[in-house]
Amino acid sequence: MCGIVGYVGDDAAPQILVEGLNRLAYRGYDSAGHALMNGKGIKIFKDIGSPETVGQIVMKEKVHANSGISHTRWATHGGVTPENSHPHLSNCGRIALVHNGVIENYTVLKRRLEQNGVHFHSETDTEVLCNLIAQYYEDFRAQGLEDAFLQSVFAGLREVKGSYGIAAMCSEQPGTIITARLGSSLVLGIGNGENMVASDAAAFCGRTNNIVYLDDGQVACLTGKDFEIFNLDHERVTAEICEMEAREEHDYGRGDFAHFMLKEIFEQPEALRNSMRGRFSSDGSTTKFGGLNLEAKDLRRINRILFMGCGTAWHACLLAKYIIEKLARIPVDVEYASELRYRNAPIPDDTLCFVISQSGETADTLEALREMKRKGFETLAITNVVGSTIAHEAGGGIYQHVGPEIGVASTKAFTSQVLLATMVGVYLGRLRDLSMTEGMRIVKAMHELPEQIVQVLQKTQEIEAVAKKYADFNDFLFLGRQMMFPLALEGALKLKEISYIHAEGYPAAEMKHGPLALVSPTCPSLFIAPEDDMIEKVASNIHEVKARGGPVIVVTTEGSPLCEEKGIDIITIPQTHEALMPVLASIPLQLFSYYAAVARGCNVDRPRNLAKSVTVE
Repeated sequence: MCGIVGYVGDDAAPQILVEGLNRLAYRGYDSAGHALMNGKGIKIFKDIGSPETVGQIVMKEKVHANSGISHTRWATHGGVTPENSHPHLSNCGRIALVHNGVIENYTVLKRRLEQNGVHFHSETDTEVLCNLIAQYYEDFRAQGLEDAFLQSVFAGLREVKGSYGIAAMCSEQPGTIITARLGSSLVLGIGNGENMVASDAAAFCGRTNNIVYLDDGQVACLTGKDFEIFNLDHERVTAEICEMEAREEHDYGRGDFAHFMLKEIFEQPEALRNSMRGRFSSDGSTTKFGGLNLEAKDLRRINRILFMGCGTAWHACLLAKYIIEKLARIPVDVEYASELRYRNAPIPDDTLCFVISQSGETADTLEALREMKRKGFETLAITNVVGSTIAHEAGGGIYQHVGPEIGVASTKAFTSQVLLATMVGVYLGRLRDLSMTEGMRIVKAMHELPEQIVQVLQKTQEIEAVAKKYADFNDFLFLGRQMMFPLALEGALKLKEISYIHAEGYPAAEMKHGPLALVSPTCPSLFIAPEDDMIEKVASNIHEVKARGGPVIVVTTEGSPLCEEKGIDIITIPQTHEALMPVLASIPLQLFSYYAAVARGCNVDRPRNLAKSVTVE
């Protein structure tokens, strides 16, 4: 969840680190800090609050430093206090460390260190690791080991259990940063006369496009001129330098938009074009993918698919079930990745396992993927980040190509995931019994989808007015049938995570089995009800709510019979193929949640207690 940035080179480190850390603020934070090698030792700046605020303090100090490590913290061990903020400095003052992840055996290690005279200033597991490394450093230094710092990191990491992504500095070895990962992403930025490390390549924007992805169990030693990578047995590992897709500064900025979330909502037409680009057959009857690493004959033998994800990605998985079962007639199971890895679920041998993760680093999803691989299943992934751990470890996959998503509440990543799942459904369906005519109908609708989203975005003021009308309510129901049910879950999640309004999603037919008890003048119901075979059933549900005095909002298609209903608020969207309706109908739900949160004065891009990338359990 947290963000790490490290720099060593010829330029002034403070500005580079402050700018890099600001770009990682979207990952979530409750505090921030920097450790700078200032020629006299290690100077620490840290406090609770935003990286921008701490960065301003650093820049005012005008510290002269050519290397440093920085961190945004999202609390796991210990409260949100300046003392618990990173970086941590060892008792001896020689080792500084930043850390993402969880050291599971830190209490045992802490007890041992305390017996050896170490005094702790925080409640964190990170300070324990810092002092563990420092203790080894003192021993190796006394023995006269030339690479005492590197050896101390190896020794410390061999003792810990859990997950980590770390960057460390030693005051007696200026110009060197040592970094390592196990279960928490780290990437190296290779420059000219400088090298960097970060938990996200966004930190390198404008400095280098040459990157190296560290694998689990690897340790890297960085100087301004060179870098080396080792495994935990101190054996050298050959590094593969990749060229990262060039990103402009505006990709990580808000531009003229008030929030990243609004910017990303409006980026969806182009984002979905990028997701689809080059993925259609020449006759326009089906889709195609270059990275599945499975032949058509292999996919025809698949008799079941298992989708796994967390949060919004789980809702995309659930939509994939509805869509793929309809188009390809293959049974699809959906599991929370966080639950599956701890269950002994009976999974048939002929199952294809699919994970969905925007970041490609979601801890639970990654471990579920690994569990399925251990059991011998074919694995595929839909992810947005090239070079991410999930992209690296899955047997094959599909990149979303929607660009960086900074807002914590997923918008363009979600619609891309649903669209790509639909494209998978078309592909598998055409391998089985989906007709060429139907395939062409869906492909044509896919090409029209971005422009239809533009039409919905032109109704922003109308949707904003509805959102403001309901912004003061504290409870909400989201209801839909068939494919609209997973979308109801997603709409409720969006509202609750950024506006802090309690919201629940249900199948509309389930209202009479409990949720109807909540209906009252103080609990509005939002129905997602495009004109389809279920519209008369949904209309009955709407009348049940109205009869009990419940306010009603309806998202429906233009010309729908529901547009004639009195006493309800209507938001209309264009008609499209039913398989694509979840993508199109999600846009007004995103806008509704956004404007409700703004009206309530919430921090839309950084909702309380949440982080963009969940890299710990």
